[in-house]
Parts: sequence; C-alpha cells; structure tokens
Amino acid sequence: MKKFLILVLSTFSLLPFDAGAQSERRKVFILAGQSNMEGQGSVDHDGERDYNGGKGNLVWSMANSKSADKMKKLKNEKGEWVVRDDVGISFKVGDEVLKGGLTVGYTGYAADGSRRHIGPELGFGFMLGDFYKEPVLLIKTAWGGKSLYEDFRPPSSGGQLGPYYTKMVEEIHAALADLGDQNYELAGFYWQQGWNDMCTAPAIPEYAQNLVNLVSDLRKEFNAPNMPVVVGELGNGGPVTEGEMFEFRKAQEEGTKQIKNAVFIKTTDFARPAELSPCPGHGHHWFANAESYFLIGEAAGEGMKSLLK
Repeated sequence: MKKFLILVLSTFSLLPFDAGAQSERRKVFILAGQSNMEGQGSVDHDGERDYNGGKGNLVWSMANSKSADKMKKLKNEKGEWVVRDDVGISFKVGDEVLKGGLTVGYTGYAADGSRRHIGPELGFGFMLGDFYKEPVLLIKTAWGGKSLYEDFRPPSSGGQLGPYYTKMVEEIHAALADLGDQNYELAGFYWQQGWNDMCTAPAIPEYAQNLVNLVSDLRKEFNAPNMPVVVGELGNGGPVTEGEMFEFRKAQEEGTKQIKNAVFIKTTDFARPAELSPCPGHGHHWFANAESYFLIGEAAGEGMKSLLK
C-alpha cells in the first residue's frame, strides 16, 4: 500500500495527499444519491432502548455476522479503525468539506462531530483501493430525502432543473478544483438513490428515462462521454414480487440497461432482519445495519471493477 503524508486536524478533516503522488494519475469516483448514500449504518451505537443493544452495528457485525471475515481489514492490529492512505474522500456536509483518508465516519452526521456511521463508500473505497496501484479519490455528494423526479432532476428531463442536481455538480467541480495541478482521471460514477421516487406516484414511470438523462448530462458536464456507471438497487427489505418497491426496482434496472457502459447492482441479498439491526423501525435506512451498508458498497465496487477491466 502506498504511503502518503496525512495530517489529522482538530475538525477531523485531513490535509490533501502528499505531493509525492503528483506524478501518478489519481482515479476519481463520484458517489451520489440520497440518505442511503449519505450513510446510515451504525458503527458502535449499543443502547438497549434506542439501538437494540448494538445488534447489527459495525463492531457487532465484525464479530457476529456472516461477513465478519470480510470486515476484519477495517481495523488494524491495535484495534483502531484503519485510515486508508491510498484512498481519499471528499464529502461536503453543511458548510464544511470533510477530506482525508477513507475510514469510518464520512456521513451526514459528521457535521455534528459524530464519526459513528458508515455508508457504502467504505466497502466501495476498500474495493477500488485494492484494485488500483494508483491513488483513489472518492467525491461523495448526497442529501437525505431527495428525488430524481424533482430534486436531482437533470437538464435533459425538461421542466424545472433540480436544485440538488445543481448542488451536486457544483460540489464535484469544487472537489476537482481542490486537486489543483494533480493529475487525475474521472474514472466512474456510483448512484445510490431511490426511496423518494418510489413514494411519488408519477416518478416511477419517469424514473428510467430520468436516470438515462442524469448520466448523459453528467458525462457531458464533465467531458467524460464513456464514464463507467454503477446503479445500486433500492434493495431495502429484501426481495418483493409486487407493489411500488417492485415497480421501482424494475425502473431502476431498465434505465441502467439503456445506459452504455453501466451496470445495475442488485442489493436485496444484503438486507438483514430488523431484530438483528440497530434501528428495527428504520426500514428505509436498512435498519441502520452496518453489514448491509458495507456489502452494498463492496458490491458496487465489484460492479465498477467489471466495467474497468
């Protein structure tokens, strides 16, 4: 694993990677979506009343889940959370941009000082970091409760441009500008979103085309006409055979099939029982099960690798 100089600041932000990496072409991936991309997986909450005694949090999952062996790499020999020195992340939360080596805690809760959650970026970043000899940067841009139908609505879909499409593009440009004169390649786009569109009746019939338009507009915006794309299924709750969730998942997959150099990642196998999760009442957030979030990200990373080979 490559070594880069990283300095931890009091705000738990980290300085950019050392200039020694300047000659290497950094692989940059955009991770975007709504609350499940923000990250709702619990790291170590263990209150009996509010967090089900810690069942399904990351610490518990690393000891008790069927994915325990996969997750051993998340801690070092001292029992500390590993901070990747070859995988950086940039995520704007509120007015603050969190930057540094990939580890736990790059979620929407970080603005309040909490590093006790994870999203799919953890599994995804470990997968791509192990895949490349070059350094990797994840630019994460996500907000809870946002639809593609309205909030992220891309220019090509017509109607009123989604304000969070605009914010997403602005944040990506800002993170790229922050690289200065570093050599980089925009290597892929990972989209994990959908709950609000599933709950908005007119959004489902439009979703496939809106997804196609989103990718087309982003590729044009960033001059990356063949940028690899991974779309993560809204797999909350596991398999279903009817209803809005079923119809929405079909729309996600159909839209992805219409996009060149894209892959749809099924995630229903990663759903875990509510009774073995920290937040049994939060089905929209995978019950805050950390194993679920880790596996979703890992599968998305595998999907991205399949497009990069």
